[in-house]
Amino acid sequence: MDFKVLLQGINSCECGKSHVCPIEHVIIERDALKSLGDICESYQSILMVSDQNTYRVCGKEVAEILGAKITTSIMFETGDAPLIPNEEAIEAIHAKFIDGVDLVLGVGSGVINDLCKIVSFEHKLPYYIVATAPSMDGYASVGSALILKGMKVTLNAAPPKAIIADTKVLKDAPMDMLQAGYGDIIGKYSCLNDWKLSALINDEYFCQKVYDITYETTDQVRDLAEGVVNREEDAIGALMEALVVVGIAMAYVGNSRPASGSEHHFSHYFEITGILTGTPYLAHGIDVVYSSVLTAKLREQILASVPVRRGFNEEEWKNEVERIYLSSADEVVQLQKRLGWYWEDNSEKVLSKWNEIKELLAEAPTEDEVLQMVEAVGMNYQEFIDLYGQAKIDDAILYAKDLKDRYSVLWLYYEFFR
Repeated sequence: MDFKVLLQGINSCECGKSHVCPIEHVIIERDALKSLGDICESYQSILMVSDQNTYRVCGKEVAEILGAKITTSIMFETGDAPLIPNEEAIEAIHAKFIDGVDLVLGVGSGVINDLCKIVSFEHKLPYYIVATAPSMDGYASVGSALILKGMKVTLNAAPPKAIIADTKVLKDAPMDMLQAGYGDIIGKYSCLNDWKLSALINDEYFCQKVYDITYETTDQVRDLAEGVVNREEDAIGALMEALVVVGIAMAYVGNSRPASGSEHHFSHYFEITGILTGTPYLAHGIDVVYSSVLTAKLREQILASVPVRRGFNEEEWKNEVERIYLSSADEVVQLQKRLGWYWEDNSEKVLSKWNEIKELLAEAPTEDEVLQMVEAVGMNYQEFIDLYGQAKIDDAILYAKDLKDRYSVLWLYYEFFR
């Protein structure tokens, strides 16, 4: 990947916007940690954020390289439980700030990155991220994915000023994290189709250039499966590069639309309901790629059916939201009331464009094709079915969309095919 070109942005794009990316350094190579001394030279007081696992993997080495420049730090100890990016974790980092801190440095992957992103943004400071696993595409994005008041939310923040990833560290990440990164990218086939669908039905902003960058990157990752399974360093490095490219695509448009659609809504649903009920859920990227099998199936069902506008019973819907989202139900209801789509009838628009919609839905990979991608990297879709059960999956098909304010195939299915 030519990151020098990508970081320069795109002036006067055909979509009508100019795309910029404020990231200054992307260093993905063997021994990338050795670059820290040079790129941190101008900073005098660094707050380092890690957890007990990421500190062991390379945080200790980072601390030794930077020495006295790290003036304050926090290492989250969570035992076997996942670190949750909630109010408590954010406040714990805030408490570690001292006068003079001029850089936040995260050592980790998804959650650590999101926490450093929002905290540095709130303090109006730059942050760097030292990646420990190629597990998700949010490294370079503007959004910080958090769980606040029991809801999965993505707050606008700012990308890191530097992304440092040592391939010899990345290749030794747990296999489920490697699979998660692969899965997060393969999920782009689904979300890109959703983006086009919303542009067609809702006249949502769409950029063909950003779409093409993301689609081409996804195609390249599709061919990496064998190398990922075998922990080949070149393949792992290429996967990490792809994850950063997709993050830059999000930075270009200022939100996660090029990288997140119905498959991510499912993933967020399983995570939130898992946290609310204390039940297990899969790693984000693994849920994303399994959910892409599900969204592919829905597209095929739609293509084999005739659209008929289904009615909307508000009281029944509220009861279902309360059953599913428990203490977070009111937040979900209020979000959808602000959005207003349940109370709109867009039948005429959908029916008048039905042939175009069918052509668009047919562009996405089929259920069988996505299953092949899943199996190529050593995952088994039955794991998804066994963990969540058909009843919970059926609820997700109807109500996962309610967590977000983004149109996708889930809305089309709910309105016309449920």
